[in-house]
Amino acid sequence: MIVELTKTYHFEAAHALTRAPEGHRCRHIHGHTYQVDVTLRGPVDPDVGWLMDYGDITAAVKPVIELLDHQFLNEVEGLSQPTSENLCAWLWDHISRSTPHLWEICVRETPTSRCRYRGPLDA
Repeated sequence: MIVELTKTYHFEAAHALTRAPEGHRCRHIHGHTYQVDVTLRGPVDPDVGWLMDYGDITAAVKPVIELLDHQFLNEVEGLSQPTSENLCAWLWDHISRSTPHLWEICVRETPTSRCRYRGPLDA
């Protein structure tokens, strides 16, 4: 049986999209309450009955989220241009190191704006 597990995390942070066109409001420093959905996909282990324990997912993801919480994202190493797209890729890079079966990262800046990422094309 193949399943998808999703665990949701939140963090508060500010950023400025300095490469946005002149006059674009996102060039200015502003903040968001980010929501990050971390989705794993894979086979259920028949012995334990799950793909991965939710607590183990949190143990792997929480330290990464804490690197971003209440930070100015432009100053986080690797996030000089912290768009939703780049934030997804940054999170993927950091979370995939310790989370087998990572399938998708979804970042929401607002309730109506989100970006989904499923890893590098050459992976």
